Amino acid sequence: MKTSLSRRSLLGLAGGALLAGPLAACGGGSGGGAGGFSQPEGKVPAQYGKRQRVVIWFPYTGATGDAFTKLVGKFNDSQQNIYLEAQFQGTYDEVAQKLAAGMQARQVPDMCIFSEVTWRKFYLNDALEPLNGYFGNGLATTDYVDTLIAEGTVKNDTWWVPFGRSTPLFYYNKTMFAQAGLPDRGPKTWAELREWAPALQKVKVNGQSPKLHAYPQVDGDWMFQGAVWQWDGNYSKNLDVTIDQGGAVEAGEFQRTLIHTDKQAYMAKSPKVDFANGLIATLQESTGTLGSLLKDAKFEVGAAFVPEQKKFGCPTGGGGLSLLAGVPKDRKQAAFEFIKFAAQAENAAQWSVDTGYLPATKAALTAPAMAQRFTERPAFKVAVDQLPKTQAQDIVRLMVPNANKVIYGGLQKIYADNKPAQEVFTEVATELRKNTDSVRDAISKHI
Repeated sequence: MKTSLSRRSLLGLAGGALLAGPLAACGGGSGGGAGGFSQPEGKVPAQYGKRQRVVIWFPYTGATGDAFTKLVGKFNDSQQNIYLEAQFQGTYDEVAQKLAAGMQARQVPDMCIFSEVTWRKFYLNDALEPLNGYFGNGLATTDYVDTLIAEGTVKNDTWWVPFGRSTPLFYYNKTMFAQAGLPDRGPKTWAELREWAPALQKVKVNGQSPKLHAYPQVDGDWMFQGAVWQWDGNYSKNLDVTIDQGGAVEAGEFQRTLIHTDKQAYMAKSPKVDFANGLIATLQESTGTLGSLLKDAKFEVGAAFVPEQKKFGCPTGGGGLSLLAGVPKDRKQAAFEFIKFAAQAENAAQWSVDTGYLPATKAALTAPAMAQRFTERPAFKVAVDQLPKTQAQDIVRLMVPNANKVIYGGLQKIYADNKPAQEVFTEVATELRKNTDSVRDAISKHI
């Protein structure tokens, strides 16, 4: 192992899950052998014969889960040597929690789909396989979109390959905008959106005027990261917490004002459901939501870059693929064959078409299926056009245990309780600094 972590640190880096310790069997990526991990229970179906069995844990449900199952089935039918068994484990956080428990029990999958937050926790524990030695023979890191592959690369080695990546987009009800006499576009700034509220109040849906916007009750910290940048602030600068300063506080105050003074926004359990039902005129949500919005909304949905304020700011997010270091080498090599398969232009493009996620490879951007989707649904191209302007999130949210929960817990106090942003973020910053200090040494050694 590269560093020795205490049990307390291991627990913290797992976000509260029971992560095994020590992880010496991971061997810094050598893995395998008698000292490695066993697979979760399962077997190769008879129709696939005596193939090498590989297990992947995934978090997708609904249409996205169906698309993933279809892709895995296509992989299994494409060759005769490997059987990939896809096991659903719940949300991204639940996948991470179950993996941490599995490591303690020494029974883990060969490959996992992690979020942009959860993969780093296992990387910090030396539980992931460095992937540079697997590239070649049909796949190179340069085949991926530069912005996306860079996020999974640390110290010149790749640990997390983009798959199911997204950014926030700004959606608007084109029908409402037309009825209100507003331009058919997203607002250039949040201030401009606020100026449009009186016009939208003249529109009626089932006898009621729609609200301008809604903020999520849970996990709003991802969207708020962009707002903080837009007001020229940060959650942190490296590992120094700055959410209680400058632009972060200004962004929080703008949202508090829109809710409690203007009465033009509110905290919703599911803003995207309220948007599809015509209760709000605008929505900021993941690019991965676009497909379901186009299906569920009974009106024409517009898509635009996220608004600016003092500057542009938009974070990337979503999932990626990692191999587990402590499993036998032959299973890791077999698992990487799926990574190669998913990166093929046709497959990467179809995954994006089926889900609304960003194309992860450069070739997928110009694949026939993607080109057809851009023509049929121009809104899908907005996310691709916005991607070069995006950036990875501030380190404190990505690498510090429970940072996301601490931040969105603070946002709930602003949204629901009308607490001033400065008061809330002072409390949030204090908690974040405690959590940051507990893992600062481990993070510093790994970045």
